[in-house]
Amino acid sequence: MTNFHDFVKTYDVRGLVGSQLTDQVVECFGAAFADELELAGKKVAVGHDMRDSSPGFAAAFSAGATKRGASVVMVGLCSTDMNYFASGSMDMPSAMFTASHNPASYNGIKFSRAGARGISLDSGLAAIRDRAEAYLEAGITPAETAGGIEDHDVMPGYVDYLLELVPLNQVRPLKIVVDAANGMGGLTVPAVLGKLIPLEIVPLYFELDGSFPNHEANPLDAKNLVDLQQKVLEVGADLGLAFDGDADRCFAIDEKGQAVTPSALAAIVSKREIQRVQDLGEQHPTVLHNLLTSRFVAETISASGANPVRTKVGHSLIKDKMAETEAVFGGEHSAHYYFREFWGADNGMLAAMHLISELGNSTLSMSEISASYTPYFASGEINSKVTDATAATKRVELALEEAASENFDGITLSFEKGGVWWWCNIRESNTEPLLRLNVESNSLEIMESVTARALAAIAGS
Repeated sequence: MTNFHDFVKTYDVRGLVGSQLTDQVVECFGAAFADELELAGKKVAVGHDMRDSSPGFAAAFSAGATKRGASVVMVGLCSTDMNYFASGSMDMPSAMFTASHNPASYNGIKFSRAGARGISLDSGLAAIRDRAEAYLEAGITPAETAGGIEDHDVMPGYVDYLLELVPLNQVRPLKIVVDAANGMGGLTVPAVLGKLIPLEIVPLYFELDGSFPNHEANPLDAKNLVDLQQKVLEVGADLGLAFDGDADRCFAIDEKGQAVTPSALAAIVSKREIQRVQDLGEQHPTVLHNLLTSRFVAETISASGANPVRTKVGHSLIKDKMAETEAVFGGEHSAHYYFREFWGADNGMLAAMHLISELGNSTLSMSEISASYTPYFASGEINSKVTDATAATKRVELALEEAASENFDGITLSFEKGGVWWWCNIRESNTEPLLRLNVESNSLEIMESVTARALAAIAGS
């Protein structure tokens, strides 16, 4: 018996191919999506990544959707942000088949409403799940009029649109190593950056291969950056870029082989986007940052004359907040970057282009720019396996009792005295028996001390 609750997550569908996700299950999702969004007689865009199962799943989903009267615009092989471009530019709902950075045995579906608006459990995904489960049990009843399927190549429009948002033809010559991890960056990077004369792109793992033969397509895990770091040093590159499997997240490495934190990148892009809209006459724009980004991100936003708004962690939640606040930009600690000019959706390529423009229009090196946006000391996210997350969190609160406590996406503890400050966030994972810890301070010694005290409390020692 297939239990849809096991693989329909908070923001998307993510499951094992063959046991959880089959052609029949995916076809039911197509029919359910068409019904829930009332797509009979209307169009839906469908795209997929390079995983072996993805083309078949896209076809199965399309069969289910057309049975219920929707017409499918088949975008074909694409990155997730290309799929958002299709949804936004053509103003139609979309489905993207990808499991992002998950291993090859997984696949999934990211759903959007028209205009690339996110769909989560609270905003339609639970209803789609329940309809799909019912169709699997009872079968799909064909609509009176079936929909059709047409192919559409969005790549030319996608490339032109991004280069219109961030022109790169005037930057100084740069050598950039890009690690696509055999994911969709191998398709999008040559298309967007490959023909720009000032840029020399040194490719790493551009061959599309859903088995990920070289390393996992998750740039947030340090072990997956080693090849990129070595290549940057080997060829004397100015910058290194790493994309995840569906190329919607981007991570950067400086010319010394050191990581540019997602918070630093968020601060850089915040400043650039604020300046851009201010030049167009917009006063005090809003910029979002989730609660785990560096304190310096909010400080940069305020210093640039904009309004920083702190959000909880989460993809669809931030997309909703982007629309609600009309924010010009949003940055997450997980290397997701959201743009108002991109329908409020996240786009790793656009973030990378901003970074290239910042570096290419500066006399400073990437490490010098990065250092100026990284004045504080952070632990990074540390995950601990726990059996009772609530009890472990309480122990941390007791161990750090000198701090003020705030219940906002987990528990955030903060302390400031004599010019020294620190904050610490403890969050329970939505999907695993893990407690996630993040600590930051303007003192390295204090950051390390607070981190050690929190970890000891989590462990119960």
